[in-house]
Amino acid sequence: MPCSRTSPARAGRSEFPPSQRAQLVRLACLEPVARGLHVTHWSSGDLARQAVADGIVDAISPRTVRQILAGVDLQPHRTRYWRTARVDEHFKERAEKVLWCYANAERLARDEGVWTVAVDEVPNFQVLERQPIRRAVPGHVERQEFEYVRHGTVNLLLFLVVHTGRMEVAVEGRKDADHYVRELRAFRRRHRHLGGVFLIHDGDPSHTAGDTEGYLREARRWWRPRLTPPHASWLNEAELLVGAFGCRYLKRASWAGREQFIDHVLAAAPEYNRLYAHPFEWTWTNQKMRRWYAEHVN
Repeated sequence: MPCSRTSPARAGRSEFPPSQRAQLVRLACLEPVARGLHVTHWSSGDLARQAVADGIVDAISPRTVRQILAGVDLQPHRTRYWRTARVDEHFKERAEKVLWCYANAERLARDEGVWTVAVDEVPNFQVLERQPIRRAVPGHVERQEFEYVRHGTVNLLLFLVVHTGRMEVAVEGRKDADHYVRELRAFRRRHRHLGGVFLIHDGDPSHTAGDTEGYLREARRWWRPRLTPPHASWLNEAELLVGAFGCRYLKRASWAGREQFIDHVLAAAPEYNRLYAHPFEWTWTNQKMRRWYAEHVN
């Protein structure tokens, strides 16, 4: 009877008992500095070498380390950014007002003619020219020239109409209160038929400057500003729009100058609305926020 053959991957997993695999996982959860190393994160090779140095195993390959870590969904080579909210006396009040707008955006638009509009900037976007670009063909991914020519920067201001997911874009000459107010005035002129707008924006200096606050006070029956809490700009749905629009229209392109870039962006916004616009699914309700707040404050 012929002998069965065991694949290298299966053999690599089975030769280490659960106790050794658990020790390797615990090692991977430590910062390398705990073992006197100055690397900022573990690679599979680092872990293989350290596991031998710590006496966990006599020998192990980086490939087997990856297999063991994959079995517990541990990826020490990866990282993801997040921002800690500053839970102060303003957090709950501001978050409640913003989340109420999201929860009622469709009803407000339908019954009262009042929109919820979130605003965010793409400041100082670098206009780069990379030539040539070799498009993808079977067997080859797209390739871009590494070197580039700079053509200055452009400031974009994006408006998200929350209940529809549609966007409007403006090009600001400078990122300051004067230009921000100018674009708010232009938005109001374009939508003078509305009963008003709940304006969701973060605490950027151009949003909280005296000139901006003065304009919003004068127009308070139309503009109804709602500031996100400090260090909680992720409560601004317009950040989702910046990601969705930027991924499709701002990455992997080349522009011969600022004017070409601006023309591209102004033409891209209607296309985005036609092909991709939809209300973002927002699941963090006031009820969930209050439970979270109670856990973090008490």
